[in-house]
Amino acid sequence: MLALVLIGIDKRGDNMGNLFCCVQVDQSTVAIKETFGKFDDVLQPGCHCLPWFLGSQLAGHLSLRVQQLDVRCETKTKDNVFVNVVASIQYRALANQASDAFYKLSNTKGQIQAYVFDVIRATVPRLDLDDVFEQKNDIAKAVEDELEKAMSTYGYEIVQTLIVDIEPDEHVKRAMNEINAAARLRVAATEKAEAEKILQIKRAEGEAESKYLAGLGIARQRQAIVDGLRDSVLGFSENVPGTTAKDVMDMVLVTQYFDTMREIGAASKASTVFIPHGPGAVRDVASQIREGLLQASSVS
Repeated sequence: MLALVLIGIDKRGDNMGNLFCCVQVDQSTVAIKETFGKFDDVLQPGCHCLPWFLGSQLAGHLSLRVQQLDVRCETKTKDNVFVNVVASIQYRALANQASDAFYKLSNTKGQIQAYVFDVIRATVPRLDLDDVFEQKNDIAKAVEDELEKAMSTYGYEIVQTLIVDIEPDEHVKRAMNEINAAARLRVAATEKAEAEKILQIKRAEGEAESKYLAGLGIARQRQAIVDGLRDSVLGFSENVPGTTAKDVMDMVLVTQYFDTMREIGAASKASTVFIPHGPGAVRDVASQIREGLLQASSVS
């Protein structure tokens, strides 16, 4: 009889507490109680009486904590690019279905991994590579729906499903980076050309405005010169009897001629100017200056 008791204790692997028919179940854990090998009850956290001499024993423990399983799945996209999709599955056993979770599945992680593979390899091949990145949440939702429907039968709840990483081949990633860089360079070149175009337009508008204002200034200057000369000629003719307007004009032009010659000679960087000189040449110069002023006066 003692040998049978020792064998029973050894088969169950129980501690000394079982010798006194007491077992402890930790928090966030449930224990499966069997009587003569048949499921009897689910033991909640705490201390329980387990009369082993009446055929009662613990079949095992089941954690109710949230667990995480990372699944890496290699598949091909619609545009024939191989990618590794990493899905993170958070799941837990349901306390009210602890017996199903304990007895119906022998390899929970393997079962979840199989469903994840099935959904990802059915979803990703219908999408281009860019769409895979954009519809990551839709893929995660499809995986979660399928897992929730399948694992609820076995007493498990899918808490959250995340697609944490999408890894294309290294050459594909390098090509994608080069395409992105080229597109950004193209945009930068377009913006730079547009900026240069605006600068040239503004510069041309500024030059046109500057020339317009310079032309107004020159016209007003010439008009002021003509008005001044006219007033000088009229005043001199009235104050000096016997002089005509032509004589006064010739004298003024000759005076301006010599002033111009003096300014040219006084300039440090002035070039040498060869012009006809003499009484007849001065008269010709006066005629040319007078004609130029009269033309400028008629234009303005």
